[in-house]
Amino acid sequence: MFECIKQSLRVIGKSRLKAFLTVGGIAIGVSSVVIISSIGEMGKSAVDNQLTDMGMDSFVVTGTESNFDGLWEDDLETLKSVPDVRNAMPLINYFTEISSRGENSPAMIWGVNEDADDVIELKTVSGRLINKSDVLSSKKVCVVDEQIAMDRYKRNTIVGKEIGISINGRVENFEVIGVVSNGVNLLQNMFGDLVPSFVYVPYTTLSEETNNRYFTQIAVKLDDETDSDSAFNALSHAVLCQRDEKTEIRVENLLKQKSQMNKIADITSKALSIVAGISLVVSGLSVMTVMLVSVKERTREIGIKKSIGAKNYDILTEFLTESVLITLIGGIIGLLFGLSVSAVAGFITGLPSFMGMEGIVFVLIFVMAIGALFGAYPAYKASKLNPVEALRSE
Repeated sequence: MFECIKQSLRVIGKSRLKAFLTVGGIAIGVSSVVIISSIGEMGKSAVDNQLTDMGMDSFVVTGTESNFDGLWEDDLETLKSVPDVRNAMPLINYFTEISSRGENSPAMIWGVNEDADDVIELKTVSGRLINKSDVLSSKKVCVVDEQIAMDRYKRNTIVGKEIGISINGRVENFEVIGVVSNGVNLLQNMFGDLVPSFVYVPYTTLSEETNNRYFTQIAVKLDDETDSDSAFNALSHAVLCQRDEKTEIRVENLLKQKSQMNKIADITSKALSIVAGISLVVSGLSVMTVMLVSVKERTREIGIKKSIGAKNYDILTEFLTESVLITLIGGIIGLLFGLSVSAVAGFITGLPSFMGMEGIVFVLIFVMAIGALFGAYPAYKASKLNPVEALRSE
């Protein structure tokens, strides 16, 4: 077998131009698969990070419209006392318009407390987040997402500026105390005005302005490694045991919704890889073409080998090995190039892009299989040549 490989390498070395073009085609196909797969993985990671930033790794307790008298401080403290709950935060949401510098735009106003950073993982770009003093004194202060700052002021340092928030038909001015980056920024970049901006204010302030004295929701953050199903049951029992049986409280497991969205992203990533894999299969046709030409050019050589004792199996193995080696060399070159490009992209974006060892092995096995598949017919044709007819060939 070793001698067969050496012989195949010598033949490849003699036909350098044909080998270079064929290897190049395979390399391009493999690098496309690797790069597109890496882009898919980076996209999955980005989506997962954005969903986490939006609080999609938590639970939300919501009261339904019927028989609902609101969620109160007692409910909040009860949920905080449930085992495996790391933190809980009141939520009040209000969809309206905001105005600044003469421009109006839709926005979702979130009434939160000082635990917003922990529960929904806001990342401060400038300034600070809402603190306990803001909540206790019901201050008219707000934290805006980075997109608002960039759209209105072309910078993300706008602490001290004022944002007008329309509440119940009147515009109230709120001082900007911080700018944050959150999961909605990616969606805004993708869908523009279809996704509203997010503004965070003390929930006590929003309660007073909207005349709502209770919470509409409570966001619950669990400890890491906590079983979501058991936590779901514990949260439901905790909030309902203090209330009338007719009260309807809904506990939404956002972890499962996040998991479903991640599955969609995973399917999309795999679909892109399959599309890229088609180009690799097409490259296999060039391997077959080159091998058929090689058989024709080496007909007399095949006849000589058969006349001195070479069997059909020997000829078949030689050509099949040559075909597999061509695709393997192209696969290795394409793999190295693809991994290099992916590493650079990962470094620039800060997202993981490295293909695991299983993926590398799969790619190499796949290109070898393509070499064997598309080289099988030329190898078979070479092995079946009549030695007498072959020797007559010029």
